[in-house]
Amino acid sequence: MMSNSASSPALAAKAADQELNSILSEMNQGHAEAALRSHATSLPTTPTGAPKNGDLFRNSASKMESVKNWGISTYKCTRQLVLEKLGKSSRTVDTELESQIELLRDTQRKYANILRLARALSSHFHHVVQTQHALGEAFSELAQKSPELQEEFLYNSETQRCLTKNGEALLSALHFFVNSVNTLCHKTIEDTLLTISQYEAARIEFDAYRTDLEALGQAPRTDPRIEEAQQNFDSHKTKFENLRADVAVKLKFLDENRIKVMHKQLVLFHNAISAYFSGNQQALESTLKQFNITVKPPSNPSWLEH
Repeated sequence: MMSNSASSPALAAKAADQELNSILSEMNQGHAEAALRSHATSLPTTPTGAPKNGDLFRNSASKMESVKNWGISTYKCTRQLVLEKLGKSSRTVDTELESQIELLRDTQRKYANILRLARALSSHFHHVVQTQHALGEAFSELAQKSPELQEEFLYNSETQRCLTKNGEALLSALHFFVNSVNTLCHKTIEDTLLTISQYEAARIEFDAYRTDLEALGQAPRTDPRIEEAQQNFDSHKTKFENLRADVAVKLKFLDENRIKVMHKQLVLFHNAISAYFSGNQQALESTLKQFNITVKPPSNPSWLEH
């Protein structure tokens, strides 16, 4: 008896694998939906003599059901996309919402370009500050070893010291600007784009099941496929409309947040750059204080601190 009960789960599992392979084989041959539907009712059932192995059969059935649902949905969505490209099926269009989505994607591309240029500016300016730092040290050292030019070397050393100090302040402002724009561009906007991707996928599913329902328009009302198609259409319509509402809300709040963040960052960028290149150290320090930016000390101990 133990031999029979032990072999039953193995046989059922083998049968499930064969069933899955059969489905995949037919799908590869272009009979996706028919294959999934024809095998939908042939899932193995739990034998009464093997209660301890019931989980094996439930898991097998669950996996088969998941494969079936995924396969049918993927087939319908792919078919819908192909029909749309061939001009043989209409697509649901929300003109106002889609124009807002396209505007958001264009905005992200332009902000990403600003981010790239600001990073390049910060990197180049970092090297300028490091060079000024090294030049100041060289002037200071030569002042000690060249009494005949000590005064000239000292005031050049002092000039480089001031430039380095102000440069480090400007670098801190640039880093703050870069980090804020990066967060907006690649986190805040990206989060909304993720919801938009879900909305676009739901739109394709909705149109696919709508096409199915419309295709049954000439079928008798007693056809059981009509009820199933209507249920599928209603559920995907609800999902689509909910995601469309979510996207509209997210776009509204994102736009408000974008304006607020960029207003602050553009004022910072303008004031810091203007103060530095006009030589207004007090205005530069005031700008950093206004935006609560702390100047980070150099990575290596600075001769300026001695």
